[in-house]
Amino acid sequence: MTDLQISLIGIGIAIVIGVIAYNKWQEYRARKHVERAFSDPVDDVLMKTDQADGKPERREPVLGNASVSEEPPGFAGSEPRLVLTDNDGNETADDVIPIKVPDVPVDELIELTIPFNPEESFRAEKILPHLQSLRYTGNKPVRFLGWQEGDEGEKNWQTIVPGNSYRQIEACIQIANRNGALNEIEFSELLLRLRQIADAIGAEPDVPEMAEVMEKARRLYQFVSDHDAKLGISICSNGAPWQKVTLNTALEKQGFESRPDGQFVMRDKENGGVLFTLSTNELPASETATRLTLLMDVPCVAPEKEGFSQMIQCGKALCIRLDGALVDDGNQLLTDRFLEEIAGQVNDFYREMQEYSIPAGSARALRLFN
Repeated sequence: MTDLQISLIGIGIAIVIGVIAYNKWQEYRARKHVERAFSDPVDDVLMKTDQADGKPERREPVLGNASVSEEPPGFAGSEPRLVLTDNDGNETADDVIPIKVPDVPVDELIELTIPFNPEESFRAEKILPHLQSLRYTGNKPVRFLGWQEGDEGEKNWQTIVPGNSYRQIEACIQIANRNGALNEIEFSELLLRLRQIADAIGAEPDVPEMAEVMEKARRLYQFVSDHDAKLGISICSNGAPWQKVTLNTALEKQGFESRPDGQFVMRDKENGGVLFTLSTNELPASETATRLTLLMDVPCVAPEKEGFSQMIQCGKALCIRLDGALVDDGNQLLTDRFLEEIAGQVNDFYREMQEYSIPAGSARALRLFN
């Protein structure tokens, strides 16, 4: 090896060492800059500082006295259970969820409960201002229930009202709706707000494991997205466009209720629930319309209401009254045979929702498909 080669090797080694040293120095400067910028530490809801030696101690969160897959009180082992699959269609033991609605006002299937361990009994007047400050995390509703002072035997969870004392309270968070599942950001923000409330009222929340909550929320949302069905039919004019004044009169005689947004609603005569809606497909300022669309939110209408049958009868009556034709989105005429096939599919849809213990039109379904 010549002197030139040895010199080049030495120069190369020196350059490499210089680059490494420069990078280390830059990392040290950046770390010091960050430490100075964030020198005021923020408490982590999952971390606690050991006062004895100052070392952080990881606190593994738990879900009350039960895991996600355990049955809540009142569930018999022989009760039917809801099984939701993963993206590959596989079923596992963790995917089993009790399907019977508990007698207490907590829906274990669609809600996450986070109990608070109090230092003493809660007075409603003291805690309500803090609890009422948290109503949603993202677009998922949050509510609080209390176990009233003096109740004996099994816990009787009820809405917190002034004048009462409560041995325990718990936050109930809906983990999914048709807008999506509870996600990591929403869950983290929820824990931060619950920690603030807990500090204000003197309590300690039992926080569940995030991974388990996210998985349960994802599986529930998968069901919701698979059954988020809206069924529509249209009425097209056979001649000249309809005048809005004439059209509104005809719709009122048919039993529709007008709304400020320009849509019309057909309500159930028994409980006032919405069976289906009607849209003119025109801007509010428009004076005419040539097409009407009837739309039914299938999971929100109970089978016994016969919403689809009523929507078809209403559509046919409007066709006679307005000289129109019943068509689909592609302007193909809807024959009675085709409508019967659709009705059969709607009945199959209802049976499937019933099997999953989320009956169409039930309080649970209305909360999920809001």
